Amino acid sequence: MGTLNELFDPDRVAVVGATAREGAVGRAVTSNLLDDFAGDTVPVNPNYDEVLGTPCVDDVADADADVAVVVVPPSIVLDAIEACGEAGVRNVVVITAGFGETGEDGAARERRLAELADEYDLDVVGPNSLGIMSTPSGMNATFGPENALPGGLSFMSQSGAFVTAVLDWANDNGIGFKDVVSLGNKAVLDETDFVDHWGSDEETDVIIGYLEGIEDGREFIETARETTQDTPIVAVKSGRTSAGAQAASSHTGTLAGSDKAYEAGLDQAGVIRAESVDELFDSAGILGSQPLPDTDSVAIVTNAGGPGVMATDAVGDADLDMASFTRETSDALAESMPEEANIHNPVDVIGDADVDRFREALEITVADDNVGAALVLAAPTATIDFDELADAITDVSDEMDAPVAACLMGGDRTREPKQQLQSRGIPCYFDPARAIDSLATLATYRDIKRREYADPLSFDVDRERAREILGSVRDRDDNRLGVEAMELLDAYGIPTPDGEIVDSPARAREVAEGVDGDVVMKIVSPDILHKSDIGGVAVGVGDEDVADTYEDLITRARNYQPDATVLGVQVQEMVDLDDGVETIVGMNRDPQFGPLLMFGLGGIFVEVMEDTTFRVAPVSEPEAREMTEEIQSAPLLRGARGRDPVDVDAVIETIGRLSQLVTDFPAILELDINPLVALPDDDGGTNAAAVDVRLTVDPEALDASATEQQPLDAEEPTND
Repeated sequence: MGTLNELFDPDRVAVVGATAREGAVGRAVTSNLLDDFAGDTVPVNPNYDEVLGTPCVDDVADADADVAVVVVPPSIVLDAIEACGEAGVRNVVVITAGFGETGEDGAARERRLAELADEYDLDVVGPNSLGIMSTPSGMNATFGPENALPGGLSFMSQSGAFVTAVLDWANDNGIGFKDVVSLGNKAVLDETDFVDHWGSDEETDVIIGYLEGIEDGREFIETARETTQDTPIVAVKSGRTSAGAQAASSHTGTLAGSDKAYEAGLDQAGVIRAESVDELFDSAGILGSQPLPDTDSVAIVTNAGGPGVMATDAVGDADLDMASFTRETSDALAESMPEEANIHNPVDVIGDADVDRFREALEITVADDNVGAALVLAAPTATIDFDELADAITDVSDEMDAPVAACLMGGDRTREPKQQLQSRGIPCYFDPARAIDSLATLATYRDIKRREYADPLSFDVDRERAREILGSVRDRDDNRLGVEAMELLDAYGIPTPDGEIVDSPARAREVAEGVDGDVVMKIVSPDILHKSDIGGVAVGVGDEDVADTYEDLITRARNYQPDATVLGVQVQEMVDLDDGVETIVGMNRDPQFGPLLMFGLGGIFVEVMEDTTFRVAPVSEPEAREMTEEIQSAPLLRGARGRDPVDVDAVIETIGRLSQLVTDFPAILELDINPLVALPDDDGGTNAAAVDVRLTVDPEALDASATEQQPLDAEEPTND
């Protein structure tokens, strides 16, 4: 694929399937182009001499076009694509539906379309697309009812209907766009291609998107990370159901759901996720018009006490801070404001304030070095003129480097002042919470820009031994492995307690005698996932009781599930849970993003508490450390209620080693280490222990190379 510049800035656009027939898509596209496009529009249809007064050619080869918009029936779309390739038209927009969204026949056509695009090196939007727009040239190559206003937003959507609805709303609200793309089925070009293009487009201030899915999550993360260092991306991602977890057999798979991977992946990519259309455009508007704050401290200047309190609550809800004024600021406010005014944050200039009092309070407040952003909040009174207040806000904003948002609470009298403010780049809202949330978006993007992406953690491991252990599923009727795969963890340097799987009471006793202290004994069966629920785990077994315990565990398993495959009993060194914290480290392989890591509070309550956090693997050391800090039970790791803090670095290393394992072996579909017991730092000992493991393996994928997938931003990192 080459640059997409020509797709959005062509000199000539051919409409393959142009027609004069009323109500036809080919007519709508041709008409839209003829209305506003600064270049040449060339109708292509052998059945017409002209379309809408414009000469028509028989074949796309005669159009000499930079872009071809295809609106012919699905049965001849492939012929049109091939004709474009033969004619040297490298950019094609396929509006025609009837492909992958319609069943196997359509899916086959879509696969063939992608093959032709590859053969002829074509950039193809669609199929099943509304089309594309680019306002600098007035190009509206869609069958939508109206063109976009010019502006700095570039917008992509997987829903054509969402495009038309947004444009209709945006035109009413004076919101403009640079480029607009209806992605359609994404047979060739997808969201990553457009993020990459707009990231280097100087006329795109903010990238926004409505996404229903991401084709290649790994590539998207890599591309978006680079783009968001200069150009913010805000996206609405629909589809939050957990249907993808229904077939999962691990804790991680159960908790991951279909949305957790997107939540983690978008965050790691630096994409700001909006929860609604209002939030999408609130975020995009302020990112495109206001500077980023140096701090999270917000100052509020208001003439209304109640709304000021609402805004203060919103600051806390948004994880921002109310700015603490310096003595100089407080003294200046006390000297200039009436005695009844509140000179502390939020500054209340009280209800009889005129514009001059508002202006003076705002100028004093924003001059304070402790103020990172400001909100001006006004309710209508007889003494305030909103038009004059808008001028004052604009004047003060022009003189400061910090972001300013306005909240004019009222009806008709706020309409023109609001438009005046927004035309000068100052966002204005009715709801104080929306204003504060928008300021929080600026702080979020500031933090994204400050990120330093580290190389993924990498260790010296025994890949061949790991491959052998995973290959054992080929000789089984089941593709699940349990504690019999503990050696897999050993191969990747993940510490495990001493022990062995035995198949007789005598051998159980021999192993127990070689372990210091009492032992833990567990039934080993791929068919019995929750061993504790059936009494399949015995803790604190002394040497004299090992043989009897072995027999008891086998009997319990047979009684619970007579047809279960029982591989034996694991005899394992006891880990002191009283001194440690039971955590869980796991992975569920997502169809789009690949290995999704989970870390959280473990043990038997993992699915009840759901105190977990997720990242797309491979992860760096800072990302693994963030995982240990994000869970609600993080204070337990740091030493709550007089307990000794655990060795968090040992947990982080385990997360990194698991990340490397599941990245190296795409055949691992799910994996749980539960519990991973985090222990206090004993200056040189093993301070984390993987007590139990279970995983699901795809035997057909075992032959895949362990080096097929390269780590994100990797440059052969090592961490010995």
